[in-house]
Amino acid sequence: MIETVILAMIFAKVKGYNIKPVFNSWEFYPVIFMELIIIIAQINIFLGNYFLVQYSGILKTTYLCTYLFIIFKHEIYIKAIIGSAFIVLGGLLNDIAIKSNSGMMPVFPALSYLTGYAKVDSFSKVNDIHVLGSSSVKYICLTDIFDLGYSILSIGDIFIRVFVFIIIYAAIKKINESRIIKL
Repeated sequence: MIETVILAMIFAKVKGYNIKPVFNSWEFYPVIFMELIIIIAQINIFLGNYFLVQYSGILKTTYLCTYLFIIFKHEIYIKAIIGSAFIVLGGLLNDIAIKSNSGMMPVFPALSYLTGYAKVDSFSKVNDIHVLGSSSVKYICLTDIFDLGYSILSIGDIFIRVFVFIIIYAAIKKINESRIIKL
């Protein structure tokens, strides 16, 4: 989700906010730490080592929980509730896709084949809910169809990332506003 964090920072910068104070705030470092772990997991997938995939659910949950530090420190509760609604909606959309496809999440790689992130035999090596998509898939629009080359997302995953965007942007905005008040 590093691209979502970067996108939120770029958006904040375009809106005229200073990004540097974020790195003076301790509550952002657990998020950065989890981002590094996720990047390591992604690199391992590129190298054909799928050991960390079994922990992806725990990593995602832990990652999202690290945002609690930011939410509480900067008191962005309303934004967190809005973002949480996106998480719930994204989770529901993913659940619909999984339940309608016999408990599996179909994946449609394209760019990932070119980058090496996905290989033809990788779905048989990884023992999780992801399977290679086919013409028999139900609700294709809800499955993993958005191929970034290093990750393949569903619309539900994108909604979950909206939470990250909202929290990072709201925290940057709040930090900047509190600095103006102090001056």
